[in-house]
Amino acid sequence: MGWIVLAAVGVLIAWVIFGYNRLVSLRNQVANSWRQIDVQLKRRHDLIPNLVNAVKGYMRYEQETLQRVVEARSRAVAARGVTEAAQRETELSGLLGRLFALMENYPELKANQNVLQLQEELTSTENRIAFARQFYNDVAMKYNIARETFPNNLLAALFRFQPAELFAVSDEQERAVPTVEL
Repeated sequence: MGWIVLAAVGVLIAWVIFGYNRLVSLRNQVANSWRQIDVQLKRRHDLIPNLVNAVKGYMRYEQETLQRVVEARSRAVAARGVTEAAQRETELSGLLGRLFALMENYPELKANQNVLQLQEELTSTENRIAFARQFYNDVAMKYNIARETFPNNLLAALFRFQPAELFAVSDEQERAVPTVEL
């Protein structure tokens, strides 16, 4: 009888150790994937002032748009947490899209190699950010599932593992299907 109790206690201890270590591993993967997004966002934030400076002289009539991009960048840099960062970065993406659209009206800009290179780097960075967000959401989902399913939910509650936030589209305009006119 003593061996059975001892074996049951051993199995319970092994389950706690394994479950706890799995949750810690997933939580650290979520943190790491957030850092990967952060690296790409910093790259984006560093490129924006260069682009604004490069187009400023050409876009004399678009100073308000340029100022709004700079202000949105500042708000994005100051964002804390996934939800706030997602909101600020969505705002910044919208303004960058507007800036790129306005740049199409300036033939001198379309011919300027520095502007074209900065535009290409920003586009490449946007793609990296999208990939990093997708990876983050995948890892955060795995962590949240592990945290919420039985019996890990008992350990998660005991050790106070918090849910990971997911990147989501918060702007209803971004959810809308674009209209294409030919």
